Amino acid sequence: MNDYLHNTIPNLKPFVFERHHDSHFINQQWVLVNGISKKKATYIFREDNVLEIKRKDAKIKTSWSRNIKNIFTIETEDGLITVKAYFKDDDILVLNNQEKKEFALYINTTEYNDNLNSVDDIKSYLKEKYKKKVSSTIVNHEFYYIEKSEEFGPFKVEELTRKVEGEEISPYCFVRDINENDYTRRLRLIDLIQEV
Repeated sequence: MNDYLHNTIPNLKPFVFERHHDSHFINQQWVLVNGISKKKATYIFREDNVLEIKRKDAKIKTSWSRNIKNIFTIETEDGLITVKAYFKDDDILVLNNQEKKEFALYINTTEYNDNLNSVDDIKSYLKEKYKKKVSSTIVNHEFYYIEKSEEFGPFKVEELTRKVEGEEISPYCFVRDINENDYTRRLRLIDLIQEV
C-alpha cells in the first residue's frame, strides 16, 4: 500500500512528532482536498485529542490519537481508521489509510487569506505556493553562465540580472546550476530571470 501512495505523491516526509506536532499539526485548519468539489470540510486536530470537522452545514467533534511515530487512529463517521501521516510540504498533510488503498490530502489554510472552496481554488493556491518557492530558491541559488565559449560564475540571479540590465551579458546566454556539470538543460538567462 505504501508503494501506491509514494508513486502517487512522491517525496513525502514522515510525520516527526518533535518537528511537526506543535508547529505544523495541532490547532491548524486543514482543508480536505479529496471531495472538495462536493463538500468542503476543514479538520482541526486539538491537543486534547479532539478532532473538529467543520462543514458548511455542520460542525462535528470526534477524536484522534497518536499510536506510534507517525501512526494515528481517527474516529470518523465511517468508524475507527488507522492512518500513517506524511507531509509533502509544511502545509500539505497526507493521511494514508493503513487498511485500504486510499489516502486523504489536506492543505493548511491557517495563514492563507483566501478561501479554498473548489478544485480551481486549490489549483490557484498550489500554483502560487510553488511559484513563490521556486522564486525564493532561484534567488538564493548560484549559477554559472557561458558566453562565447567561456564560463563565468558562480553568480546569484540578482547579480546576473544587473549584468543583463547593464548590457554586460546577453539574456540569451546559457546558465547552469552550480550542482550541474553541463548545460544540457538548455536553460537561458532570460528563462531564469522570468522565474523570479
